[in-house]
Amino acid sequence: MIACVDSPVGRLTLTEQDGAITALEWRDEDAPPESDLMQRAAGELAAYFAGNLTRFTLPLAPRGSDFQRAFYRVLRAIPYGETRTYGDLATELGVSAQAIGQACGANPIPVLIPCHRVLSSTGLGGFSGAGGVETKVALLKLEGAASLLL
Repeated sequence: MIACVDSPVGRLTLTEQDGAITALEWRDEDAPPESDLMQRAAGELAAYFAGNLTRFTLPLAPRGSDFQRAFYRVLRAIPYGETRTYGDLATELGVSAQAIGQACGANPIPVLIPCHRVLSSTGLGGFSGAGGVETKVALLKLEGAASLLL
């Protein structure tokens, strides 16, 4: 089941399977949130973009390798308005910074799993969502992390 919600960073399409969110993509479709989970997800996203929610409580089931799933748990632990570097996370997980970058790019549920909070040691790094780095900056500004960008 999918549901689409409008946001300041574009139309977001959520995928639900077996009672959990499995994907968030930038796609322009027309699918209102019909299930209880999708209605809850739409509400939490609206509250997040309004600046009234700092931690998502939705059940998430990202697909990926054991390493990727461990990485997504670490990402979800980064507090709202804070960032970490690829190197910080590489040290924490005992892998290379490149592996962290690749795992960020493979994140199937961006925004809800906040890969936008991961920066390079010398700048922003990338962002795989629609709009690329501009969307990453918009999300960081929303969270009050813009001072980290200067």
